[in-house]
Amino acid sequence: MESQFGRGFITNLMLVTKHFALSPEQAWPGVKDHMTGMQVPEQFLGTEVEELVTMLRKKIMWHQDGSMDKEDAESVLRVLRRLVVAIDRNLGIPDPQVGKYD
Repeated sequence: MESQFGRGFITNLMLVTKHFALSPEQAWPGVKDHMTGMQVPEQFLGTEVEELVTMLRKKIMWHQDGSMDKEDAESVLRVLRRLVVAIDRNLGIPDPQVGKYD
């Protein structure tokens, strides 16, 4: 069956990231849908990547629209930054960084 909101890992991370490229008020509507189809690859189970995905999932799923939108969006972005660095590290990149001007 075809997924309406994305299925996968990097695919769904990209879809979540697109939401948080918007203003905090615009970021939240619909972002929870992308977490439903997010799958952590077996190679990341039991690693920091899985822990960060769990943290990301909680922050997104527990958010109450209209309440602390900006603060919660900033928190999600911090986790996303940590997550992509952890993915790179697990894939063998020795010194991944998001950069100074992220």
